[in-house]
Parts: sequence; C-alpha cells; structure tokens
Amino acid sequence: MSDKWDLRFIYPSEALFEADLKKFKEVIVPDMASYKGKLGDEASFVSFLNLEKESQKILAKLFLYSGCASDLNKKDVAGNERESRVQLAAQDFGEKLAFSDPEFLALGKEKIDLFLKKHPELKEFDYSFEKLFLDQSHILSADKEQLLSAFSPLQEEGSQLYSMLSVGDYVPKKAHLHDGKEVEVSQSNWTSLIAGTKDAGDRQAIFEALYAYYDEHKNVYAEIYNNAVQAELAEMKARGYSSMLEEHLFHNKIPTSVFLNLVEVASTNAKPLHDYYALRTKYLGLTKHRSYDRFLQLAHSTKKYTYEEAKALFFDSIKAFPADFQAKAHTVLEEGYVDVYPALGKRSGAYSNGGYQDGKEKIHPVILFNFQGELDDCFTVAHESGHSIHTLYAMESQPLMKQEYTIFTAEIASTFNEHNLLDYLLRSGTLDRETKIALLQKAIDEIMGTFYRQTLFAQYEYEIAKKVEGGEPLSYQVLCDEMTSLYKTYYGIDITEEKLKPFVWAYIPHLFYTPFYVYQYATSFTASMLLYENVKEKKPQAFERYVGLLKSGGSTFPIDEVKAAGVDLTSKAPFLSVVKRMEELVEELRKTLESDVK
Repeated sequence: MSDKWDLRFIYPSEALFEADLKKFKEVIVPDMASYKGKLGDEASFVSFLNLEKESQKILAKLFLYSGCASDLNKKDVAGNERESRVQLAAQDFGEKLAFSDPEFLALGKEKIDLFLKKHPELKEFDYSFEKLFLDQSHILSADKEQLLSAFSPLQEEGSQLYSMLSVGDYVPKKAHLHDGKEVEVSQSNWTSLIAGTKDAGDRQAIFEALYAYYDEHKNVYAEIYNNAVQAELAEMKARGYSSMLEEHLFHNKIPTSVFLNLVEVASTNAKPLHDYYALRTKYLGLTKHRSYDRFLQLAHSTKKYTYEEAKALFFDSIKAFPADFQAKAHTVLEEGYVDVYPALGKRSGAYSNGGYQDGKEKIHPVILFNFQGELDDCFTVAHESGHSIHTLYAMESQPLMKQEYTIFTAEIASTFNEHNLLDYLLRSGTLDRETKIALLQKAIDEIMGTFYRQTLFAQYEYEIAKKVEGGEPLSYQVLCDEMTSLYKTYYGIDITEEKLKPFVWAYIPHLFYTPFYVYQYATSFTASMLLYENVKEKKPQAFERYVGLLKSGGSTFPIDEVKAAGVDLTSKAPFLSVVKRMEELVEELRKTLESDVK
C-alpha cells in the first residue's frame, strides 16, 4: 500500500509543470492583459471570460502541485522556490489584470446580464458578477487597483515569514523527564507525549520544550503578526471598509451579527466549559488544571489504530448513508491522493486541498495527514474526508466557476462526519464504562476545541484588530496580555501561571495565514451539529437537504446555502443549542464518572 502522495496525477513530470508555468506567464497573462480597455466589446468580453476559465484551471494545477510538494518538506529549498515562483506569477497576474473589475463595473450590471444571456455558455459567471457588483463600493479605479496589486507580494509577506520561521527553520527541542530520559518534542508529537505521561513535571517540561521556541523568537513573531495585521489595515482603509471584520465578511454577504452573536454567546455562556475543567481537575487528581492538561484522558486506553483500521471505522460509520455518499468516501481516500504519516520538514496538521472538473478535465482533491494512531487521528480521517467529499459533490454538480465553496461552508461537511463517527461509536452497544467516558470526553472536547476555543481565537483577532484600527502599537506583551484575558473569560484559568502559555498566539498559524478564518470553525460546527441532528432524527429530506448544500459548491451566498439546508445562523438560537448540548454532555460525563465500576 502506498501511503504517499503521487503528484504525477497533477503533472507527470517536472518539465510539464515548467511548461504550464511558462505558458501561464508568457501566453495567458499577456493575452488577458491585451484586453485592457476592450471589455465593453461583446466579442472581447466573451473571449476574456473564456481565458479567465483557462487561467483558473492552470493556476489551480500550479498551486496544488507546488504547494503539496513544498508541504512535504519545508526544508527543501528547491521546493520552496518552486512554490514561490507560482505565487509570484499569480501576483503578476493580479497586477496586470487589475483593470478588469473596474471595466466590468463601468459596463454596468444590465449590459453584463445581456451579454451573459446572449452567451449561455458563460452563465457560470453570473454569481461572480453578482458578488462583483455587491463589492462595487469597495473596488477602486483601474490605476488604483493596479497600484494595490503591485503591493500584494508585501501583503502576503507576513504569512510567508511565519511559515519559514515556524516550519522551515524550526528545530525540535528535547525535554528532560523525571526518570532521566530525554524526548524530542515537535509540533506533531507534543500533544501525544503529554497525553501519555502521568507526571505533572514531565507535562510541563514537554510543553515548555515546544513553547520555548516562541519565547526565544517572541519579538520576531510579534513583528510578523504586526506586519500581517498592518497589511489588513491598509487594505481596509484603501477600500473603504468600516473595519477589518467587515472587510472579511462583506464579500460573501455574511452579516457582522453572525460573528458578533457567536462571540457574545460563547464568551457569556462559558460556564459549561468551567464546569468541565472543574470535573477534570477532580477526577484527574490535579492540583490545578493547566491548559496543556486538556490532552489528558479521563479514561485510559492503550489502543492504537492503524491507518487501515481508521479508514475501516470511518467507512463502517457511514453505511446507513446513500451509496453515492459512501462511494465518494472511498474515492477520496484512494492511494496516491493521501499522504499519511509525519516526517521531518513536513507541514504539521491535516488538510484537504484542490479539486476541479471542467468537461473531461478533472483534478482530484488531495488529503494530508500526520497520522500517529490515536483515536483523534481516526476522527481526522473522517474530518478531512468530509472536505474532499464536499469537493467531489461540488465538482460534479456545478460548472467550473461555481465549484469552489467558501470557507464559511467548508467545515460543515468535515464536522458532520465527526458527529456521525462519534455517534456511531456511542450507540454501538458494546461500550464499557471506560470507553463511554473516553467518548463522552471526545464529544465534549470537540465542542470545547471547535466552538469555544476557536471562538476565543476569533475574538482575539477581533480585539487585536480593534486596537490596531484605533492606532495602538502592537508588541509581544500586548498580544500576550489579550490572550491572557480571554483565557480567563473562556476557560476560567490564569495562563500566566504556565510561564509560556501566553505565547499561544504565535502557535496558531491561522492568525497569520488566514485572518478572520477561525470563527467559521465554530459556525460550521454549529450548523453541522444541527444538520446531523436532523438526519439522525430522520426528519423528511434531511440528508437530501444536507447533500444539496454540498452540491451547491460556491453557487450562491454561503449564509443562504446553510439556511436552505435547515439552519439559520443569523440568530443566536443555533449557538445557544451548542451551549445546551455542552451542558448535557458534561452532566452525562459527571454521572458516568460518579457511577461505580461493576
């Protein structure tokens, strides 16, 4: 069995990659740039949009190939250079094509609608133009758009610097344990090391071995984050948004109330999380519950899973779902499309990426894991498979320009699979007390990690953004102080007692890579929990409506896609449902822990 990516399905040879990159730079970009000032002509309008489709396909292949190859080994200079060349080509493309949106806007929606009606083969662009005219008040003149595009490499520099510092230059440290042994601690193994020790001093040593790197580079990390936020501020001001939050929500027509309702509900209803920590402190026999103690299991299991066992567990959990859904689940985990195990230099975490279809042209989505055999890894298999299943549904149901779904809906399919896998295990009827405790903890930890923790980080970047918008300077101390305050609100703990924990902001890559992304983990979790409950309760057409959301891809505004599937995220009610579910699970866990072993 192959447990590695075979990227030859994207480009069979390096020469073909280079040929496509050259074609993009020397043929497609100049051809599209030649239409400057001509888009009002119907024939030019049609030709330009056809070239736009071609550019999107070739860019998707270039980014997927170079990005995946780089993620396999961030220490590989040649791989990083290849990825950078693609990014520079895309930035040049954006700069040279900056004229197009202002020209389209100058045509007016009525004329564009007429062109699209006369050329039905271009109907797939209608939603793109709807979003463009929505953004009209924030799009600048052609010369100003071109000027902004010229600065785009600098706007991306914060995320690039973070990647190089956190992955490319990262060297694992060793922790000295109480028995005299040393263990090498890395971003991919530290949580399992902590979960595997009963000694509080060892847990502290492991944690500090990881976080010492952020402490050593605290000023650099703070300046990198400042760079990223200042780039966001410049974009906000240039385009006339009222806030950085609005800048990130406006394009997809997501009301700011969705974000603010989530933050308000989670931050003012954190008691179930405090109760859970108190319960853990008692039954784990801790003097104080440190943040890194969250990886300790209330029920101890030495069971390890092979990757094949994890796949089989996932496949078994979806056997009640339609055959088409099951077939797609098997397809996304086929050999060559999945890179399974951790390696030095490999990007940490897990993701699903890529995928498009246009007629007979098709690029399959890929999945990256860092599989280590824990129960959590089994859930990661279900999670990332959900993303790729979503992609396959969108690919087969939508034309090319409507296949790419938004981040707002992206985490629904992944967490839906997790809800189902958890429920499958809990209702199996074969659980002993220890296993039931472990799974109840898993369910609670999912809400803690996805709803509360991600909302904490969302509120964090919101509060930092407000400081910067108000002209306050950023330093590592400002960043640490804000994180300390929010941990008290959400978890009820003082992380200054943990010495290095206030640097957790430097550990969270999404803050640097994708601003105002993480809140969507919580909104997606909320939506998927309620959609799954509808399916579980066998409400009429519940699964069909859920699959309808997956099939819709990026064909309409995401808040409307979710509402059509059965959940209205513009109200506080769905978020309060998650709080209620947390309360119920914590109470069930308490009863189970207090029950006698029989």
